[in-house]
Amino acid sequence: MATETIEAVYEHGGFRPITPAAINLLEGQKVRLVVERIENPDDILALAAQVYDGLSDDQINAIERHIRRREDFFGERTSL
Repeated sequence: MATETIEAVYEHGGFRPITPAAINLLEGQKVRLVVERIENPDDILALAAQVYDGLSDDQINAIERHIRRREDFFGERTSL
């Protein structure tokens, strides 16, 4: 079974390929679509910017002290 990866946009209840693709399909042929969202880097950066939202200065300082000790959150030392 051959597989191809084609980027598409979902609009009006259907998928539209972003770039023309030479898909070897017969008209009316059944296929299986696996939808994997392509994350927008700006969305990820916006989430990262919220990491300290709702925390007090003391809580933020405690987290940053912990990070500077180079320990993970389970208390094990990490190697360099």
